[in-house]
Amino acid sequence: MFVVATAGHVDHGKSTLVRALTGMEPDRWAEERRRGMTIDLGFAWTTLPSGGTVAFVDVPGHERFVPNMLAGVGPVPAALIVVAADEGWKPQSAEHLAALDALGVAYGLLAVTRADLADPGPAAAHARAEIAATSLGAVEAVAVSGLTGAGLPELRTALDRLATRLPAPTVDEPVRLWVDRSFTVRGSGTVVTGTLGAGRLRVGDALELAGADEPVRVRGLHSLGQARPEAAAVARVAVNLRGTPRDRLGRGDALLTPGRFHRTDLVDVRLTGDPAADLPATLTLHVGSAAVPVRVRPLGPDTVRLRLARPLPLLVGDRALLRDPGRHRVAGGVRVLDVAPPPLARRGAAAARAQVLADLDGRPDLAGELRRRRLVRAGALIRMGVPVHAEPVAGDWLADPAHWRRLRDQLTSEVARYAEEHPLEPGMPVDALRQRLALPDRVLVEALIRPPLRIHAGRVGAAGADALPEPVARAVRRVRAEYGDRPFRAPEADRLVDLGLGPREIGAAVRAGALLRLADNVVLLPHALDDAVRVLAGLPQPFTLSAARQALDTTRRVAVPLLELLDRRGATRRLPDDVRIVIT
Repeated sequence: MFVVATAGHVDHGKSTLVRALTGMEPDRWAEERRRGMTIDLGFAWTTLPSGGTVAFVDVPGHERFVPNMLAGVGPVPAALIVVAADEGWKPQSAEHLAALDALGVAYGLLAVTRADLADPGPAAAHARAEIAATSLGAVEAVAVSGLTGAGLPELRTALDRLATRLPAPTVDEPVRLWVDRSFTVRGSGTVVTGTLGAGRLRVGDALELAGADEPVRVRGLHSLGQARPEAAAVARVAVNLRGTPRDRLGRGDALLTPGRFHRTDLVDVRLTGDPAADLPATLTLHVGSAAVPVRVRPLGPDTVRLRLARPLPLLVGDRALLRDPGRHRVAGGVRVLDVAPPPLARRGAAAARAQVLADLDGRPDLAGELRRRRLVRAGALIRMGVPVHAEPVAGDWLADPAHWRRLRDQLTSEVARYAEEHPLEPGMPVDALRQRLALPDRVLVEALIRPPLRIHAGRVGAAGADALPEPVARAVRRVRAEYGDRPFRAPEADRLVDLGLGPREIGAAVRAGALLRLADNVVLLPHALDDAVRVLAGLPQPFTLSAARQALDTTRRVAVPLLELLDRRGATRRLPDDVRIVIT
């Protein structure tokens, strides 16, 4: 199946042509049929000579119903432009063509209707010249009469040729189904319709309802009037939603693949059409089937920032158009450049932002996004429409390589500076380092650490005793020299002072693992615990405090807290009669 939207001036025979091609009535409302004028969107389909199927979205031509027309054209990849031979090019023909051009529609046909009433040549020549200056370029023209049927076979064949030119649909993309109609079917519940431009829908699928931020489930699918277990792009579909009230959604809402779209109310875009400086402060943005008021902030000659009245699920590269409802005209098309732009809080920020946007073309670019954002979660980029094919630096965080190298150098400098300012601390707290580097997540700090730095007890510093300030490291070396052959003898308080080990210095050495604190002013070398267990295991079990003191060649001042520490760590067990055993 491929989907085509009609376009053209009111009363030029769009609905008549669709009716003649399909044998179906595209006008759904009795008022439309009574007045002979399409008011809302109509839908019909037919089989082409090749056996393929074309589905039509028939749009109203009257200027009062242009928003309805745009809701139908927005998601559709091709257009059938209709001009009457007896009236030729008209104002609404021009506005519809401007809308197609603004949306970047690149595939179409020209049907010159009422060929039985006038020579179609002049109308065709004028229309093709107008169309050629737009995104549609040169189009094939077919003269037809909906009344007599003349030209209809040629138009069907031309539609077949158009179908072969369309790009292959992307069925592996996430679903974003813009809702153009919603209604209730007795016994089934809420049904919505739309043009499935990409992806695949299946009965039972879980989707997100944009705007309501709630899950919905597909109860049933219809396409071309038939119930189907699945539907793939490009297709007209009707989706029956399980347990979703009718008043929860309507035209302009969207059904989304969960977790794959960023809903935003702030976008930076590039304009085609009026210069940014000439735009009014408020316009209406038409994208998909949605029409949302926006406030316009010019940035550069052809770039603006749009503040949307409500968030929409937009992607980098999306095409949309701006319309001035007060003057009933299309102000221009837009190409979405950024769906998560930075704030403009400082003087000169808008001009600086315009320079950044000048280099963007609306095509998703992972390297460019990383360069501009420096650090970003992979999921956030995917929801913006940017494919991710790089390895995270930590968790799901991606980093610009140059920025990551700068961060690593800065981390080393910050840790060194902190060590100079706090010489007795065993390193810089991770959270303080995260704040100094302006990092959003602690795991990024941990990922930046490389030897000889290490993280220990929530602090980042150099590994081992070499991380100690030199005066403390020198004092520890003197303890090793004096007590290395007497591992269970502890320096007395006055000797600690002579060695340069006051309370702060002892605390720094203990935190670095260079000394073992048993009690206030009672310190041993760090391997003393393991050595003590080996010595005590050689005693007859159980053993007394006195036996332990003698075996360890130490004093009661050391033996008592040493044995208590071994008890707490489970290396020894104290029995009721005040003796102990070694736990093996």
